[in-house]
Amino acid sequence: MGNRGMEDLIPLVNRLQDAFSSIGQSCNLDLPQIAVVGGQSAGKSSVLENFVGRDFLPRGSGIVTRRPLVLSLTHYFKCCTFWKKFTDFDEVRQEIEAETDRVTGANKGISPIPINLRVYSPHVLNLTLIDLPGITKVPVGDQPADIEHQIRDMIMQFICRESCLILAVTPANTDLANSDALKLAKDVDPQGQRTIGVITKLDLMDEGTDARDVLENKLLPLRRGYIGVVNRSQKDIDGKKDIRAALAAERKFFLSHPAYRHIADSMGTPHLQKVLNQQLTNHIRDTLPAFRSKLQSQLLSLDREAEEYRQYRPDDPSRKTKALLQMVQQFSVDFEKRIEGSGDQVDTVELSGGAKINRIFHERFPFELVKMECDEKEMRREISYAIKNIHGIRTGLFTPDMAFEAIVKKQVVKIKEPCIKCIDLVVQELINTVRQCSDKLDSFPCLREETERIVTSHIRDRESKAKEQVLLLIDVQLAYINTNHEDFIGFANAQQRSSQANKKSSAGNQVSVLVIRKGWLTINNISIMKGGAKEYWFVLTAESLSWFKDDEEKEKKYMLPLDNLKVKDVEKSFMSSKHMFAIFNTEQRNVFKDNRFLELACDTLEEVESWRASLLRAGVYPERESDNFSESSGPSENFSMDPQLERKVETIRNLVDSYMAIVNKCIRDLMPKSIMHLMINNVKEFINAELLAQLYSAGDQNALMDESQEQVQRREEVLRTHHALKEALAITGDISTTTISTPLPPPVDNSWLSAGAGSRR
Repeated sequence: MGNRGMEDLIPLVNRLQDAFSSIGQSCNLDLPQIAVVGGQSAGKSSVLENFVGRDFLPRGSGIVTRRPLVLSLTHYFKCCTFWKKFTDFDEVRQEIEAETDRVTGANKGISPIPINLRVYSPHVLNLTLIDLPGITKVPVGDQPADIEHQIRDMIMQFICRESCLILAVTPANTDLANSDALKLAKDVDPQGQRTIGVITKLDLMDEGTDARDVLENKLLPLRRGYIGVVNRSQKDIDGKKDIRAALAAERKFFLSHPAYRHIADSMGTPHLQKVLNQQLTNHIRDTLPAFRSKLQSQLLSLDREAEEYRQYRPDDPSRKTKALLQMVQQFSVDFEKRIEGSGDQVDTVELSGGAKINRIFHERFPFELVKMECDEKEMRREISYAIKNIHGIRTGLFTPDMAFEAIVKKQVVKIKEPCIKCIDLVVQELINTVRQCSDKLDSFPCLREETERIVTSHIRDRESKAKEQVLLLIDVQLAYINTNHEDFIGFANAQQRSSQANKKSSAGNQVSVLVIRKGWLTINNISIMKGGAKEYWFVLTAESLSWFKDDEEKEKKYMLPLDNLKVKDVEKSFMSSKHMFAIFNTEQRNVFKDNRFLELACDTLEEVESWRASLLRAGVYPERESDNFSESSGPSENFSMDPQLERKVETIRNLVDSYMAIVNKCIRDLMPKSIMHLMINNVKEFINAELLAQLYSAGDQNALMDESQEQVQRREEVLRTHHALKEALAITGDISTTTISTPLPPPVDNSWLSAGAGSRR
């Protein structure tokens, strides 16, 4: 074999590989590849065969290696279904030739697609050798015109890697200064740290010549120097000469040759293997600290789990009982932490558990209440019909309180939907929390399934009780309309608010005006001479409509009192894309400067309707009804524009607003309290006090604590991995003490490679 130089390192690294192979992992020492680079017929394939100790590579004239051959020497045999298995190396050669022809054709074509060959043997170190196509300049057969560039690019893909050792092979009977292999190596490894020169065919030099100066590193020196090898001749190959005999003949050649006998110990294939072995040793020692640190980290992470698994006895009933108690207790603690909040399991991706429920209480539920608010025009229409139906044939002088109660009750009933939706959202989050907490029960699928079933059933039971209680709260609100509530404005204040500016006294007895709406509007009827239509920031209060230059409200352009103002529709002009409405004075006075009308424009019809509704709130009513009344009038008809009725509608509207604010405030306060008491706190108490009893009464506890197949595999894998890691750490200690690093030789003058010229032998 000639692999004696690797004998010290092979057993240690192979033991390391075996330790990890037992758990189906790789030790990831990242052993370097060795690429053989050289011209055609330089002897590259013979060098590789000497490493393996077997004759298996194709032979012939011209380009024989037409695809990269990735040769993996592997100590540990692992059967792969997609690999062909061979025991006869003649069959290996035939398969390489057939595979090459299949991709490249039979007429000297080349391909960058590699052929992967693994050689399994207990006598080799895990190592990757790459036989690359020989460098050529003239295309033959089916080869493309740029064959030289293609082969160079193919070689560069491999030798550019920092972990690739380069064997630059040059025949002794050619000019070394013109060596393409050395030139390529210089391009990717200018410092010469991973390049070794290999001189072949020393036995074929002309009589009277030798390569002594080259092998002594005196001519065209390399940092790592040159190693001479003598491969088998074609006659030896044809005669099936054994590689062991060839290595013995190589040794005899160097010992007997007068020019090489003094350096015979540093020549030959065994010495080349020894040098490469030393490079592998250096590489392993360099990567060993980080590798050992990684092993220690993995071992520490598994220590506690492995210790628990060692003490676990699957068939011990007392162990199962203890595990059941611990699991239920842990489930209870996790559920409470997720609901109440804790600092040891913080989710930084999304809200969950108690935080999600809190958001439902104070953001989602209030939003659903606001969404429930009805359309302003529809509300006024309903109030108008209610007042008219209560008065009947008579003309009422006073605002009927029955209309107020009817509208309020209708609004209160609408609160049921957001309340039920709030409970549904909380229930869903509680169920999600139960599932998240039960993840730790994955080892016992029956226990997890039964726990989720029991707790979820209890949550559903509490859901129905909570909904009953919430609906009862709504019915309580409907049962009695408390118009004596301290926050209710009453009829007198409502009438005053509908007829004049709404003023509220603050704690400092300062008077402020209620702002009804703010937003951008375009004044459309400004003459072109004065600048044309222009957009302003409008502020509508209970007593005036003001507009400003911008929304900072620093520069007021105009303030229009609302007295005697009404709204009318304006048809959309042919040239304009905006929708318009107009404000005018019922006493025929100018509204704005010399304008009898103030035409205001919005981008959408919805905005127009919204502003008209806001003006209604401020007491600015439409000019006329859009439809005529009839006996069959439907809900889409507008209410009467009778001024007296308008005041009554506005009074009822203000009363409804005031009372619904009281109801909403009460519901917003009671909903979270009811859900917390009837559901969340009750579920926590149930898990703490009754879950264990429910599990015991559910059936056979031994069946509940049956492990999943995944858990059994996990326990066995953890124990195997823990043992392998301990063994690997011990082996890395042996490698560290057994192997000795060799310092890198000092740099040499290799400027000759750049000059591209040199002496001939």
